[in-house]
Amino acid sequence: MGFLDHIRACNTYRPERFRPLLLAGQRVGLIRHDNAEVLRRFPEVFAVADDAVTILGEPDFARVSAALDEIVKALGNAGVVEGWRDEYFMISPRWGEPPLFRLDRGALAFFGARAHGVHLNGLRRDPDGLKLWIGTRAADKKVEPNKLDNLVAGGIGNGHGVFETLLKEADEEAGLASELVIRAVPVGAITYRMETKGGLRDDLLFVYDLEIPASVTPHNTDGEIAEFNLMLATEVVLRVRDTHDFKFNVSLVIIDFALRHGLITPDDPDYVELVTGLRRPLD
Repeated sequence: MGFLDHIRACNTYRPERFRPLLLAGQRVGLIRHDNAEVLRRFPEVFAVADDAVTILGEPDFARVSAALDEIVKALGNAGVVEGWRDEYFMISPRWGEPPLFRLDRGALAFFGARAHGVHLNGLRRDPDGLKLWIGTRAADKKVEPNKLDNLVAGGIGNGHGVFETLLKEADEEAGLASELVIRAVPVGAITYRMETKGGLRDDLLFVYDLEIPASVTPHNTDGEIAEFNLMLATEVVLRVRDTHDFKFNVSLVIIDFALRHGLITPDDPDYVELVTGLRRPLD
């Protein structure tokens, strides 16, 4: 296997298997055909056609959010979606635009609504080389338990901003003080669309780098990370290349880090495809 396999594994979206989810003429999701047919049970909220699913009525935030809450709960009780998470993501046609409604995290894949997250690479420059702090996900995590992870990562939910989410997650996941985290440098974003059992992950990840002083040792406070280990960046990159030890989207963040820091060079025959594959065009 190789680096490119991780990018391909996160980009399994096939347009012919999905139809757009529309609200007031704007696309707010990509819903798989089988999931679209389930929504025929709710004709008061959805108009289901062969080429699209439309949320009926005016785009009133409170009305649409309340209607979808009831439907998500019903679908969760029926075992159609993974279940109520009581954690909301704000849904808008494009990043930076006002949200049209909120949606429980457990239903994002069912509706194929775009989710936004933030990932932090924690690096340290030691005499023996560039190193990265790597977390091991807890055994009871719902997604990818026991897999390796970035120092900090989390979804941007409940109306929080990008940096506000970074500060919150850095405190909860790694015990990092805000005085340190404000030094984090935004270094870009990664996009992918991956079909899952429940539907579609349409994700945009904002990526930051932060140099961690030798005097700071990360420690988890919310039970989501079992342990942190400081690893040579070259060893981390090789482990991504040769294994599936990392959470699926964390592999993409590490590949991006490796490209930016010269750990993957243009001599790699897949270099151009790696660079372009991390940032699929948004539509």
